[in-house]
Amino acid sequence: MASPQPVSQAQNPGEKPGPVLNAAAPQVSFWQALGFWFKLGFISFGGPAGQIAIMHEELVVRRRWLSEKRFLHALNYCMVLPGPEAQQLATYIGWLMHKTRGGIVAGVLFVLPSLFLLIALSWIYIAYGQVAWVAGLFYGIKPAVTAIVIQAAHRIGSRALKNNLLLAIAAASFVAIFALNVPFPLIVLAAALIGFVGGRMRPESFSAGGGHAASQANFGTALINDDTPTPSHAVFSFKRLMQVLLSGFVLWALPMGYLVTQNGWDHTFTQMSWFFTKAALLTFGGAYAVLPYVYQGAVEQFGWITATQMIDGLALGETTPGPLIMVVAFVGFVGGYVKAVLGPDSLFLAGALAAMLVTWFTFLPSFIFILAGGPFVESTHNDLKFTAPLTAITAAVVGVIVNLALFFGYHTLWPQGLTGSLDIPSALIAAAAAVALLKFKLNVMHVIGVCGLLGICLQYGLK
Repeated sequence: MASPQPVSQAQNPGEKPGPVLNAAAPQVSFWQALGFWFKLGFISFGGPAGQIAIMHEELVVRRRWLSEKRFLHALNYCMVLPGPEAQQLATYIGWLMHKTRGGIVAGVLFVLPSLFLLIALSWIYIAYGQVAWVAGLFYGIKPAVTAIVIQAAHRIGSRALKNNLLLAIAAASFVAIFALNVPFPLIVLAAALIGFVGGRMRPESFSAGGGHAASQANFGTALINDDTPTPSHAVFSFKRLMQVLLSGFVLWALPMGYLVTQNGWDHTFTQMSWFFTKAALLTFGGAYAVLPYVYQGAVEQFGWITATQMIDGLALGETTPGPLIMVVAFVGFVGGYVKAVLGPDSLFLAGALAAMLVTWFTFLPSFIFILAGGPFVESTHNDLKFTAPLTAITAAVVGVIVNLALFFGYHTLWPQGLTGSLDIPSALIAAAAAVALLKFKLNVMHVIGVCGLLGICLQYGLK
């Protein structure tokens, strides 16, 4: 199977699809879809942009499971939700095609391979992080991560900051979190209020866009086409809404209640579960936006991990399949392991349980959002409009991500603090990675791989 192309290439209206794309769309069984969702969990590299591109190429262009318009309709909804938009998109499409079980399977398989892989890598990191080649690998990857975050800020900023007012919101957000140490939730709230008021006073400044709905590409008849009637399970029902909300609450309350009654409110497992529940509801803008909030809690408030370990965790998250927000599994594992929550003889088990707990509480809201909100979305096939508050939040997220880039740069390039000396090899790797990503648009995984090899060479003295 050929490698997937970016969405922007697949959406070229001038591109004439081959004969296979004009054939009638086949019916897709649940088990056929299951095979694809299982495969997707292992190939979903490249962050949300890359993951969405893979799904577009496979589901819209090649397999024709749904049309361009229906795909973008679902994507626009997922973009305005807190949480990982690529995982939510997979959940939405799985739900639309094969009801609740299809959505659950698609969403779970998008996350599960990454969870198990990160548990294994986190253990290797803790147990063997001082081994020369492992240390060298991280030495090279961490400067690359700084460049990746800068690229994310540039990519989001170039799309979101369309006027001076939105640029001012981004600047104010940066000052608030960098200079004033304002908590991330308050920044989100303030941006939403500004957008709400500004959208009424100056609607032209807060008109959304994003560019998703602009495409009118047609790749042939799809299983779920533009004019395909809404399936019965996707028709809004108040009874079904209440069932989803009640089920979601029970799935949250039962493990949380068990943790509180068995361990108490101040136990590490309980605090992790509550903290990442809140994080799941504040991830507007994706993983890069929520990482400062996770840092504030995991490093400064609770001391589950160190600042250096946080950077190492993001490096692992960038190099494994699945949502980037899966870095929370690393945070959970390291916190449970280091804190020896289950005693000194069960360190790995404590870390693994913590990783699974934080993953559960981080991703559960995403399933509820899709299964509860999907029928509202399917009630109309018109493209969703970004609201003014969400437009302002997106602008604020840019400032937060710039702060994150500075945070990583500070800890990576000046490991001994600003009073110490600049780590010149790290600076050179970061600069080279930034040029490769921003100027030459090279593949993120290729850049990370080369930087990792450079780090190993430097570790063994090949300077």
